[in-house]
Amino acid sequence: MTSGGYKPVNTVRHTTTTVSKRKRSSISDSSNIHEPLHRPHSSLAPGPNRKPSKSSRRRRRIRNERISSSVERQWVFSPSDSRNLKDKLVLVSYNLLGVDNASNHMDLYYNIPSQHLDWNRRKHLICKEISRYNATILCLQEVDRFDDLDSLLKNRGFQGVHKRRTGEASDGCSVFWKEKLFKLLHHQEIEFNRFGLRNNVAQLCVLEMNCEDPESKLREQSSEQTSTSPRRLVVGNIHVLFNPKRGDIKLGQVRLLLERAYKLSQEWGNIPVAIAGDLNSTPESAIYDFVASADLDTQLHDRRQISGQCEIETNQRSFRNHYAVSASQTNEWSQEELQLATGGQTSTHVRHQLKLNSAYAGVPGTHRTRDQCGEPLATTCHSKFQGTVDYIWHTKELVPLKVLETLPTDVLRRTRGLPSEKWGSDHLAIACELGFVSE
Repeated sequence: MTSGGYKPVNTVRHTTTTVSKRKRSSISDSSNIHEPLHRPHSSLAPGPNRKPSKSSRRRRRIRNERISSSVERQWVFSPSDSRNLKDKLVLVSYNLLGVDNASNHMDLYYNIPSQHLDWNRRKHLICKEISRYNATILCLQEVDRFDDLDSLLKNRGFQGVHKRRTGEASDGCSVFWKEKLFKLLHHQEIEFNRFGLRNNVAQLCVLEMNCEDPESKLREQSSEQTSTSPRRLVVGNIHVLFNPKRGDIKLGQVRLLLERAYKLSQEWGNIPVAIAGDLNSTPESAIYDFVASADLDTQLHDRRQISGQCEIETNQRSFRNHYAVSASQTNEWSQEELQLATGGQTSTHVRHQLKLNSAYAGVPGTHRTRDQCGEPLATTCHSKFQGTVDYIWHTKELVPLKVLETLPTDVLRRTRGLPSEKWGSDHLAIACELGFVSE
């Protein structure tokens, strides 16, 4: 969905999008106008004297959980020839659902059994899941129990760095890497509040592939291959502000991360870049298009709709998003908003110098899990939203060899929201294998 004259470069899917996750206490219950994820058909809805019993509801929930738990996520491989790509890595991006965020917003999880929200259970589910994907680099968001994760992931061979959000929030971002396969050369923290861009944070890490580990499966060099300099890359990790009304701040945060990533890449010899995280923006949004096309004219968009929120229609009933803007309103940006979005540039355009491609859009999927752009149909699912806000981007020096499909939307609906018996967060991990293009 678009507004204010915005016409995305890519073909977009025609599903309805709304707010991804409510993280601001100022949003009142009166804004909860969205349809529930699981609503019975009118012909099956109970009448005045036909209310389902508690036991029948419990049996239905258990049956749906068993169905959804039996579905395995599959790797989908690129049709391109990758035989010459010897140096590979598996990057996983995962919003873990902060413990404090979950407890402060229980209205998003009212139909989730309490044991599925228990961190002591979820942390083990998450770590076991990561192990199944043979991940080598992790970009994690909403981490507010870093010590727990650090301990569990160390047992699996990972080393990591963490950056907590500024302000009162307790969660932050973490990057982990397999210690035998990579070493950290540089870690840069971005505190967006230093630029007037709220208390969110981001990370940039320069990682070098370890060529000396004889057990490393990332380097499959033949005896005839000549030695080259070690593979290095910049890994960016971000959790963008949620508030849809402040598209200027969202855009400013994304812009600043991409500027810093490009600069760091140049400083280390024009090395490849991979960016992952929760952008709190949908695939049909102007922010998504900015990342993909490297240019955005702010004057064509209303900042309150720039991340994908807009007026929607569901089942022939009209709803207005709490943050939606009527068509009569203009796309006016104040000088302060322009400075936050563009970094103080005199132009109303926002640009970045990285040429980024989406890992998922680069590997064809199926209509059950992908939109028409190739992005997942859903990377997060709770009582107020089912849709995509999580992404992995990469420069041309990296090629996606396979991606981990998300769950079909009908399976997600059966869960009645995440976390569930099998999945430890209200987001699904997204993952891809990237190969370094031969020099």
